[in-house]
Amino acid sequence: MGADRFSTSARLKAIGQEAQARVYRAAAKRRPPRRNKLTGRAALLALVLCALVVALAYPTRQYIAQRSDIADQRREAQKARQRVEELREEKARWQDPQYVRTQAREHLHFVLPGETGYNVAAPAPTGDAAADHRTTNEAAAHRPWYDNLWDSLDHADADAAAAPRH
Repeated sequence: MGADRFSTSARLKAIGQEAQARVYRAAAKRRPPRRNKLTGRAALLALVLCALVVALAYPTRQYIAQRSDIADQRREAQKARQRVEELREEKARWQDPQYVRTQAREHLHFVLPGETGYNVAAPAPTGDAAADHRTTNEAAAHRPWYDNLWDSLDHADADAAAAPRH
């Protein structure tokens, strides 16, 4: 009897496992099959979009750069037109004999017949300025000639840059 009982329980267990397997298979048949989220069409669409972006990126960048260049050229053309207008006005002023006479007197120190011209020289440096000038001359005597040449060119350039332009 002990052997029958064991075999019956073993049989029941096997029948239960078979029934459970059938239930799982039936449930699997009722469930729709899982589809891949990225289908072939979607992958192709993504590939085409990426190709379009890559193909249009360079021409778009070129277009933007060219628009910027065009804007720069327009600004330069406007400045050139303004400069031409200024030069025309200056040319018209130079056509006036009174303006020419004034400029000659002012810049070239021309005097009319009967007038006496005077040139006023700058006063000689005194005090600290004279001492600085002597110190500079003494230092220049002990330096090589090319250092003195460069210093004189630098001073001349600084004086020219500081002078007002007419």
